[in-house]
Amino acid sequence: MHLRAAATRVGIHETTGSRWYDQWVTSRGLTLADPPASTDPRASAEPTAEASEPARYLTLGERLLIADGLQNRLTLSAIAGLIGKHKSSVSREVRAHTVTGVYLPRTAHAHAAAGRARPKPSKLNEDSPLRQYVQEGLEQHWSPEQIANRLIQDNPGDETMRVSHETIYQALYLQARGGLRREVAQALRTGRARRKPHAAPGTRRSRFKDEMVMIAERPAEVEDRAVPGHWEGDLITGELNKSAIGTLVERTTRYTMLLHLPAGHTAEHVRDALLASITTLPAHLRGSLTWDQGSEMAAHKQITLATDMQVYFCDPASPWQRGSNENTNGLLRQYFPKGTDLTVHGPEELELVVQELNGRPRKTLGWATPAERLRDLLQSEGPTGVASTP
Repeated sequence: MHLRAAATRVGIHETTGSRWYDQWVTSRGLTLADPPASTDPRASAEPTAEASEPARYLTLGERLLIADGLQNRLTLSAIAGLIGKHKSSVSREVRAHTVTGVYLPRTAHAHAAAGRARPKPSKLNEDSPLRQYVQEGLEQHWSPEQIANRLIQDNPGDETMRVSHETIYQALYLQARGGLRREVAQALRTGRARRKPHAAPGTRRSRFKDEMVMIAERPAEVEDRAVPGHWEGDLITGELNKSAIGTLVERTTRYTMLLHLPAGHTAEHVRDALLASITTLPAHLRGSLTWDQGSEMAAHKQITLATDMQVYFCDPASPWQRGSNENTNGLLRQYFPKGTDLTVHGPEELELVVQELNGRPRKTLGWATPAERLRDLLQSEGPTGVASTP
C-alpha cells in the first residue's frame, strides 16, 4: 500500500507513518517505534497503563473503536453507546482530531496525553498578596465567586491577582479534609465543609429550565389515534449533525410537514420554524406535539403558550414512542441521505418532497394517501379560516 493509505488505514498521520517506516527499514524489520496495540482493542483483556486512567479520559482502545465506528458509518450515538461515553464527548473528540476528513485515533491519543494538565501547586498554597486578599474576603463572608470577580476590578492590570472561584473552593475543601472543618464552615455561608451533589446518584436531571410533561401523562385519545390533530416531531440531521430538517407527522392521517432550518437547529430556530408551520393549521388540528428530549426543544414552553398545543416528551432512548415519526424519517432518508449537507435543500425542494410523500398510498390507511385523509378530515369538520385543502 501507499504510505498515505497505510497511515489512514491504521489511524495515524502520514508523518508518523513515515517515521515508523524509516525506523523499521533502519532496523531491518526488527523494531517499530511506538508499536500499535492489538489490531482489535476489544480482544485484549490484559491490564494496561490505560486501566489506571480516570474514566473521564478516552483510552487508546476507545479511540480505535471510534475510528472503526466512523469507518463503518455508525452514528455518533451508536459509537458513544459502544464505548460507554456521552455522545457529546465523541462529537468533540472527532471534531478536534479529524484531518482532511479522516479521524486519527493514535494522533488524537498522543495529543491528549501531551496536553493533559500536569500536577502543579495551587495559587493559594503559598503566602502571597493573592492568598491574603482571598483570606480577607472570606473573613468578610464574601463567597468565592464574589472574591474572584472582585479581584479583577480591584487589580485591573495585575495578572498575578487572578484566581477562579473553583480554585478557592478546592483550597477550602482540601483544608476541611485536613481537619479544619470548623474554620471552613465559618468561611462559607452555606456552613458545609464538603460539596453537596446537585443530584442523587442515578437520578436524571431535567434537561430544560421549564418542566417537561412526559408522555405518560398524554391522554388516551392521543394514544389510540381516535382524535386527529396530535403530532409527532423530530429532526433528521446531516453530516456531523451540523445541519437539520424538522419533521412533523400527524398521528391519525400520517400527514407530514417539514421545517426548513437553514440557519441552524438551536432551540430558537426550531421554535420559530414550528410556530410558522403550526399556525397555518386550523385550531382543531392543534391538539398536541410529542418530541424526544433533544436540546432543540428547550423552548417548548414558549411553543405551548403561542399555539395552545401541549408538548409531551418521550422517555430517554425510546424512539418507538414516536413510531409514526420514526417511520416517516426513514422514508425521508430516500430524499435526504445520511452524511450529507441538508442546508442545500431549499423550501421549494422541501415542499416537493412533502407533496410526494403525502401523495404516497399507505397500507396503514387502507391504501389511501395522507393528503386524501387530511382532505376528508377538513371537509367533514368544516373548519373556518383555511385557505385551501391539501
